[in-house]
Amino acid sequence: MTTIGMIGAGRWGGNWIRTLAQLPGTQLRWVCDVSPTSLDKIRQQFPQVQTTTRLDDLLGDSTLDGIVIATIAPTHFDVAHRALTAGKHVMVEKPMTLTTKDAIILTDLARRTHRVLMVGHLLEYHPIIRHIRKMIETGELGEVYYLYQQRLNLGTIRADENAWWSLAPHDISVANRLLGAAPVSVQCRGQNIVNANVADVVFAALEYPGGRLAHVHVSWLDPQKSRKLVVVGSRKMAIFDDAAETKLMVLDKGFQKSDGFITLRQGDTTTPIPDGGEPLAVEAQHFVDCIRTGARPISDGESGAQVVSVLEYGQRSLDQGGIVVSIPRAAQPLAA
Repeated sequence: MTTIGMIGAGRWGGNWIRTLAQLPGTQLRWVCDVSPTSLDKIRQQFPQVQTTTRLDDLLGDSTLDGIVIATIAPTHFDVAHRALTAGKHVMVEKPMTLTTKDAIILTDLARRTHRVLMVGHLLEYHPIIRHIRKMIETGELGEVYYLYQQRLNLGTIRADENAWWSLAPHDISVANRLLGAAPVSVQCRGQNIVNANVADVVFAALEYPGGRLAHVHVSWLDPQKSRKLVVVGSRKMAIFDDAAETKLMVLDKGFQKSDGFITLRQGDTTTPIPDGGEPLAVEAQHFVDCIRTGARPISDGESGAQVVSVLEYGQRSLDQGGIVVSIPRAAQPLAA
């Protein structure tokens, strides 16, 4: 039986709590939150779970194997550092930290203490993203020329973080995974519409080795909800539209060169239905499996630090009016 403690019982933390409570071979032992009201609700729903407002109660439990952190982003580094130092395996939600330096410190600490450090890049565990990655690895899509993503909604407008830090970690992690590399530069343009110092909408261009491009458009001030990924390859193209009834389409479209002429190819469209389960349940199970086996997580500390580096250097571009900012290799800790 693997024992897990949960830190953060807010909206997303509540999803984690429900998932962990149902996970086979796993005992959700603790839930920690600063809000007594939130803990009252947890006790009503899960009377077998211990609740506390003190992080030290979890860190001092020698029988607790791992901790999931779903607190506000500015607390991630301190809480994760304390948990790793106490000998706990850690799953920390995105963004992993607010600086690349802190992300690398956590990654090095986990390596030295032989603890699992995993980052909550949920979409990397989505069956459709994993299917697209497999199509790239097997050559079904051919050479990937570029990809673009939209994460839009008329939703909660935040004053403590902008749309880039709040929404883009999902898309950056997906782009890095599908392209198999970290970007070498980033360019961000945004608008501060509702609050003077908070970007509500951001358009970002990421350049990857070999000149490949990824475009990210995030906003919580948009007339329609959109969760879309388009990958354009030399053989086929793929569209993942999470808001559509048909979520994945693979199109046999492209162009061909012959004797100096260019012709367009308009082939068949297929709609695969990958089977892989609910992403959060898959992610939670992966964390528990890594604790049990010592395996390296898919979204490990190094990949989490890569995403933070794009966010950090993208913020520099945003602050300087959209200039192209190079991302130094020192900020790209993912092993080759």
